Amino acid sequence: MSTVKVHRHSITLQPESERVIIRPFIPADTEKLQAILRRTLDLDEESIAKQLQAVRHEFELRHYDIESLLLYHFDKIQPYLAPDVELTLNRRLFLGATFSGEYALESAALFNPSIVPHPDQTDLPEGALRFVMSLRATGEGHISSIEFRSGVIGADGDISMDPISRYVAMPGVVMNPTYRKQTFILKFQEMGFQNECADSVMSGLADEFSRGELDQSLQAVAHADHPFSHEYNRTLDCIRWLADSNYELQFSPKLGINERIIFPVSANESNGIEDARFVRFTEEGRPAMYYATYTAYNGKAILPQLIETADFSRFRVLTLNGNAVQNKGMALFPRKVGGRYAMLSRQDDENLLIMFSDNLHFWSDPEILMRPAEVWESIKIGNCGSPIETPEGWLVITHGVGPMRKYCIGAALLDLEDPTKVIGRLREPLISPVGVEREGYVPNVVYSCGSLLHGKTVILPYAMSDKYTAFASIDLKELLAAMNS
Repeated sequence: MSTVKVHRHSITLQPESERVIIRPFIPADTEKLQAILRRTLDLDEESIAKQLQAVRHEFELRHYDIESLLLYHFDKIQPYLAPDVELTLNRRLFLGATFSGEYALESAALFNPSIVPHPDQTDLPEGALRFVMSLRATGEGHISSIEFRSGVIGADGDISMDPISRYVAMPGVVMNPTYRKQTFILKFQEMGFQNECADSVMSGLADEFSRGELDQSLQAVAHADHPFSHEYNRTLDCIRWLADSNYELQFSPKLGINERIIFPVSANESNGIEDARFVRFTEEGRPAMYYATYTAYNGKAILPQLIETADFSRFRVLTLNGNAVQNKGMALFPRKVGGRYAMLSRQDDENLLIMFSDNLHFWSDPEILMRPAEVWESIKIGNCGSPIETPEGWLVITHGVGPMRKYCIGAALLDLEDPTKVIGRLREPLISPVGVEREGYVPNVVYSCGSLLHGKTVILPYAMSDKYTAFASIDLKELLAAMNS
């Protein structure tokens, strides 16, 4: 065990089954769907009104603006109705309820946290820091989403969490998002679709274009006079898929940050948004931006993606490009190094790697930074979030997997000017799972997706066995000394 003193705080964030959203509950079998529709349409208006009142009585206090959600779900099944059918508002609402169901976001787990300074640092006592923490929430079917919490670290290092309500709500998907042309072109090249069809679609678009403008260009190319080919159709489908995978979200200003949930939207992430690693990124002459790398999972394959936001209210979700965009654990440095973006990664599922890029959205040519060296990390190592800049070097909180698939948290130090150089490394784990930390959905695991430096103290939120979340504090000077001993 490491000689570094680790202060475990008494705060524990546990999953709450009461926090629910409303999701569509629509049978994939069209015959079953039509049978449900027939039974519902056969009800008279009096019965509909009575049943809708019962739904309101039982569910409306559990959700914000339940009627809008039910009407949104009605819109999803409306194409299965006869085009000339006229329905009252009550019937549309009840049909929406018929094809809806509640989903408990964190009923199984609330874990893998990352922490960053809050965009709003006003009205705080001297020496205090307000923070935002992201968490991986997992519910039925092991579908993961991103939740948020906020709190304050006092000048004395004490941590207090802001109270949360029982409500949680998803953002609206921006209907006409904007895209960056160069990002699309890079992805075409990577996927092997840089051809005449793609050039035709892109040629009439500006450097930034809207989804509506893209759809117009797609239609123009699709209806242009050219010989039919499967390559043309595949390219057009690829462009539509890429557009669907890059989207924007907007939360209602009425929602507190702990009431906001990012739930899977695109097909890439249909089975979960996993292990978001948020970082506050600064660049001279520009306002700070928050980025998060996360793993999109569709039940068969994983795909690293990027989130960006300035205020945790409006989010842009983007695909990443390049031959290094694979596996889990990508973590962006909080600023450019030597004029280039820098990223930690784990492409080979064994070693910790590092790579650099002139383009935030394109990554290639990673090189091994650290290999497993100690028994407690002999199976594989990775990062526990973005590096933290200190005067002595880049502090990287790591994780290592050893015998019995036991996950421990460690630390390493990289050179500030040349982070490919490892100048310090713990020989023993900083945190190992002990006591109740060993028990959970995946036993014997401690894990984090991001920490921060507050004064001379490292604030490290961490998950316990993929179930709960806790906090630890470590003295920076003591930690650096242990890595250099």
